[in-house]
Amino acid sequence: MSSLLFHPRLSDCRRIFIEDLEVQASIGFHEFERQARQRVKITVALFVPIAASDSNRDDVQDTLDYDKLREGIASLAASRHFNLQETLIDEVLSFCLELGAVRAATVRTEKPDVYPDCKTVGIESIRFAPL
Repeated sequence: MSSLLFHPRLSDCRRIFIEDLEVQASIGFHEFERQARQRVKITVALFVPIAASDSNRDDVQDTLDYDKLREGIASLAASRHFNLQETLIDEVLSFCLELGAVRAATVRTEKPDVYPDCKTVGIESIRFAPL
């Protein structure tokens, strides 16, 4: 979704991302999914104004900390049972937009082990911070 950088509200942004973060989550509405945690891949892209992620001092304090992002997403995914990927995505999007200067975020979740006849099933969503 890097093409979002061409969106008028994001043209002055950097895209900061974490791709395929693997977590064990309790997710799904099928009985077999409620019995055990399953592997979920989460990809997140945050669109942060370049002015809010300055590289002049080469200091992590001047940008978004990947560790905080990664740990927050993993903690959220492990926090409870989710019936739907959509619910998990909505909560991750809310978390991302609370991180500060994030103008927009995309979240993609995949359950690669749920069906034997396909590579993965997933959902992707985008949310903009209020103006």
